[in-house]
Amino acid sequence: MFQICFVEPRIAGNTGSAIRLAAATGAHLHLVDPLFDLEDSKLRRAGLDYHDLAVVTVHETLDAAYAAFDGGRVLAYTTSASRRHTDVAYEPGDVLMFGSEPTGLPEEVQHDPRVHDRLRIPMLESRRSMNLANCASIAVYEAWRQHGFPGAV
Repeated sequence: MFQICFVEPRIAGNTGSAIRLAAATGAHLHLVDPLFDLEDSKLRRAGLDYHDLAVVTVHETLDAAYAAFDGGRVLAYTTSASRRHTDVAYEPGDVLMFGSEPTGLPEEVQHDPRVHDRLRIPMLESRRSMNLANCASIAVYEAWRQHGFPGAV
C-alpha cells in the first residue's frame, strides 16, 4: 500500500529492520545505491526470516528509484521540515523517503521538484536525530493507521 525509500543507507541492521517492517505492513522497500553488501550478516540477522516476505528493490540511482515509484507522492522526512508526519493525509502508493543514518537526506534531494512534501517526526529539543528504522516505522504505521490497517489481523 505504501512505499519506503532509503537513500544510500549505511547501517545494515537498520535496513534489516526495514525489511521486517515492509514484510509486516505490505510496504515496498526501495534502496538506493551506494549501500553495503546485501549479504551482510547484520542485515540477515536483523531481517531474520522476513526477506522472502518483503518486496525490496535496489536502484542504482535516485533517478531510477523515482522512475519506479509509479506516480506515488514522494514525502521526504527530515529534521529541518516544519510540518509533522501527522499533518499529511497519506494516500496509497505514497513514497516515504529517508536519508542515510549519518547525514539524512541531502538538501538537493529534499528540494527536488519530484518531492511533494517535507515532513518531520517530533522529538525533544536539542536532539539531533532518531534511528532510521524507527523513523520509517513511525511514518509507515501512521500512514497505514489513517487507512484503517487494511489486511491486518
